[in-house]
Amino acid sequence: MITVKIDVSKINKEFLYQGKTAKYLDLVLWESPDDKYGNDYRVVQGLPKEARAAGKKGAILGNGKVMGKKTESKPSDEDVSF
Repeated sequence: MITVKIDVSKINKEFLYQGKTAKYLDLVLWESPDDKYGNDYRVVQGLPKEARAAGKKGAILGNGKVMGKKTESKPSDEDVSF
């Protein structure tokens, strides 16, 4: 499970779009493994292709963290066979 926290005041309402039944916001998760706060992802507002082609970038809205992650165990010398 990934939990996400965003600052809704940073959402650029220009890039919300109307679907058939609701208004939508696209979000993009970028991996940020070296985050000093232990977050696994940066959450950025997704933009339409035209806006990206014009050089615009989505606002950084918050972060995400993988909950309940399993730690990878490194093989011991006993586990390695030649």
